[in-house]
Amino acid sequence: MPQFLRLVRFAAFATHGSLLYNFKVASVATEPQTIEFMPELTWIGKDKVVNHHHDVPFRILEKQYTFGDEGSGNKIIHGDNLAALKSLLPEYEDRIKCIYIDPPYNTGNEGWVYNDNVNDPKLKKWLHQVVGKEGEDLSRHDKWLCMMYPRLKLLRRLLSDDGVIFVSIDDNEQAHLRLVMNEVFGSSNFVANVIWRSSDNSNNDAKQFSLDNNHTVVFAKKSNWLSNRLDRTDDQKAHYSNPDNDPRGAWFDGNPISSPNPRANLTYPIVSQMGFEIQPPRNGWRWSKETLEEKMETGEIRFTDDGTNIRRRTYLADQKGLPPSTLWIDLDQTGHNRQAKYELQKIFFERTKNEVFATPKPVKFIQRVLDVAMDKDSLILDSFAGSGTTAHAVLKLNAADGGNRKFILIEQEDYAETITAERVRRVMNGYGESTKAVAGLGGGFDYYVTGEPLFLEDGNLNEEIVVDEIRKYVAYTENLTAENQLPIDNKHSPYLLGKQDDTAYIFYYEKMRATTLDLDYLSKLNFRPANMVFYADICLLNKNQLQKYGIIFKKIPRDITRF
Repeated sequence: MPQFLRLVRFAAFATHGSLLYNFKVASVATEPQTIEFMPELTWIGKDKVVNHHHDVPFRILEKQYTFGDEGSGNKIIHGDNLAALKSLLPEYEDRIKCIYIDPPYNTGNEGWVYNDNVNDPKLKKWLHQVVGKEGEDLSRHDKWLCMMYPRLKLLRRLLSDDGVIFVSIDDNEQAHLRLVMNEVFGSSNFVANVIWRSSDNSNNDAKQFSLDNNHTVVFAKKSNWLSNRLDRTDDQKAHYSNPDNDPRGAWFDGNPISSPNPRANLTYPIVSQMGFEIQPPRNGWRWSKETLEEKMETGEIRFTDDGTNIRRRTYLADQKGLPPSTLWIDLDQTGHNRQAKYELQKIFFERTKNEVFATPKPVKFIQRVLDVAMDKDSLILDSFAGSGTTAHAVLKLNAADGGNRKFILIEQEDYAETITAERVRRVMNGYGESTKAVAGLGGGFDYYVTGEPLFLEDGNLNEEIVVDEIRKYVAYTENLTAENQLPIDNKHSPYLLGKQDDTAYIFYYEKMRATTLDLDYLSKLNFRPANMVFYADICLLNKNQLQKYGIIFKKIPRDITRF
């Protein structure tokens, strides 16, 4: 049968001035009623930001200091989060298990610690540079989408194949966020829209509805992502009891589960001790007759007292954890906004309420994210770090279960040191007034700032950059694994980046001097690899000589990969 439709695309309607919803055919079927349309969001400036993450200059992360434990693996980065995300690629691409971000909600409220109407001067300057004159006509929704899109593209690159991203948002941008994430992560990788009860006290003076919840949109890198199972609460365990002292422990009675795949050998009747014939469920029993009889002998399956049915005894000890719910409404488990403010005020006890965040996330909320998404030794990234709640949650969980979770925080505002990093220091050391002190959780972090770009605007290498950092970048572009990279003071040559798969990688670079690959240089090498990738400013070897020595020549800076 011929396909009913090859391509359809149309604009359905406009909203918020310049935003358009386009619908593309997501799947083509042979019958009209089975066609599926996938909405796509379009806005002014989108064409300028779709691939902008490729154009973001790669900047070096400059370490400022280490606090606490050396080699903790934790990082706090102060700088534009778009530049910082790109700077993380060499070390962390495809390696981050969980990403949590709490970006500006775009409420139009300018009273927050950070400006939440996306009119920050730095963002306006960036929009003018990237979007151009069109940027002057953008609505606040256009600006927000332009800001988010390239950041989401880089976040996806950093996420591991078994990783997942959580994005908290409210109703101002939730619908737009979902469509953009469908585009960046793929609609098939949508996991859930978690509803979190963010308020513990409804607004009785609200003129319409009391706004008591936020959204957290969850997407996986791959569609086969699996969440962690969560421990049962005491209330959930109360469903089980052991009134007859069953040696297998607490239990509850329920109906035997029918088969998900009906088969003939599962559709047999059972005759009870009182002579009643019990018919199978519609799909048949879950077990064969022999298995069911074995379960009756152990007491797991029993006849009811009147002999008209059978019951299955389900034991608490046999149960695995529960899958996470999309409703996070238990305030004791996931906290609320007022609790988070009190928590932060206790950490910064000497400051006034106006000197700390008005809307931090509670530690319990982030702990639930970690419980759902992370192993005890995996890594979380928060690129809108704010007051540093994510780091606090990581440290608290590690202290509770002996885990070795690590965090990377990025904060671009000026309070990165005075609030974000300072909170983490206090949580590690202990905090609070002497009569209400909270013990420190230990740990450490390295503090960085985003530094100079690796390449100048004319395309040349920035010679102000430390050579070691340039070497790391080139090694990354050549896919040299960390264990195959060599330090600059290795025994062979200060220009040898490393060896991998019978190939040596040589970066013959010196500041303020042109370097040359020639026979004289080769004669001085104290090693003879089968193949070489050789970077230099000039090559005096001809094609035959390059082939003879197994050399792939790459010219500095022209042939250094830009990403």
